[in-house]
Amino acid sequence: MTTSAPLPPTYAAIITAAGRGTRAGGETPKQWREIGGRSVLSRSIEAFSGFSRIIVTLAPEDMARGVAALAGPVVLVAGGASRSASIRAALETLEGSGVTHVLIHDAARPLVSRAVIDGVVAALQAGAPAAAPALPVSDALWRAQDGFVTETAARDGLFRAQTPQGFALQAILDAHRRFPEGGADDVELALRAGLPVTVTPGSEDNLKLTWPGDFARAERILGEAMDIRLGNGFDVHAFTEGDHVWLCGVRIAHDKALLGHSDADVGMHALTDAIYGALAQGDIGRHFPPSDPQWKGAESHIFLRHAAELARQMGYQLSNADVTLICERPKVGPHAGAMALRLSEIIGVDPDRISVKATTSERLGFTGREEGIAAIATATLVRG
Repeated sequence: MTTSAPLPPTYAAIITAAGRGTRAGGETPKQWREIGGRSVLSRSIEAFSGFSRIIVTLAPEDMARGVAALAGPVVLVAGGASRSASIRAALETLEGSGVTHVLIHDAARPLVSRAVIDGVVAALQAGAPAAAPALPVSDALWRAQDGFVTETAARDGLFRAQTPQGFALQAILDAHRRFPEGGADDVELALRAGLPVTVTPGSEDNLKLTWPGDFARAERILGEAMDIRLGNGFDVHAFTEGDHVWLCGVRIAHDKALLGHSDADVGMHALTDAIYGALAQGDIGRHFPPSDPQWKGAESHIFLRHAAELARQMGYQLSNADVTLICERPKVGPHAGAMALRLSEIIGVDPDRISVKATTSERLGFTGREEGIAAIATATLVRG
């Protein structure tokens, strides 16, 4: 995914995931199946990061699963008996919210690129009431019956429709209200309502997972497109007078404190630098200069959250992070779980992707003499 300009808060995304997808095979609905180690639905949601509102339609029986699985700023709406009914239910929640434009996307297209999304947004921002990505048909077209070709069909002017399909909110909501019976997609309803629809560039990788073989193709695309980056961070802070230390976002009682320009959270600083390093974006000092008095005593979650958000803006997600604290005291083991949980909350990933552990230097060096604490961290970022 490529970086794009921030979207205005008046743009929302609707992701449809209320269907059962029986043609895809398997016992699990396709939106909950995994490709590249993550669910189809979570990948579709991530593609729309940067939208102020992301609404996901789910089958009523999937709502509890959605609440448990879909962390982050998404709103869940119970879908209806048809795709059109589900979308209308989502659209109704946006009326009067200040949203002016909406992009409607099939969850079954989890590999949509930011370039495809930005193309739709650009058309809407240029004044189009409706826009949708598509690819021109290049293959010969036949009609067949009983296994035999009966006739050919002209392909001139034919396009393969994709999503997201974007609209002025009130226009597409009015179209759904006028035609409650629905259509093949939202563009069909827009055309019935007299809206001109601008065609924007689609992508061959923006495939819709429909048949069992589509999942293997999606895995191949992910393998070809995946960009993996590794970053390391190292930080040291000396002890000073005090009664507690901050380590990986957790306050631990101690007979000393750590000395630093900010709150001196050595573990969080090391992890922040590991993320910046993986992105080739320098270190904390580049983004938050110690010469700037506004960062005096700042809480380190500000730095870590900034690094994580920068990674998302550049199209990366944190695959895993490993933090090692080097000290004789305080004892880290009893707090390691809370530290991992706190780091996961700040970064916005599952706790099982974060490891926090500790070691000593066998009484050697400044950490062995209990003059301070050191930390090393490794972060793996993945784009694809």
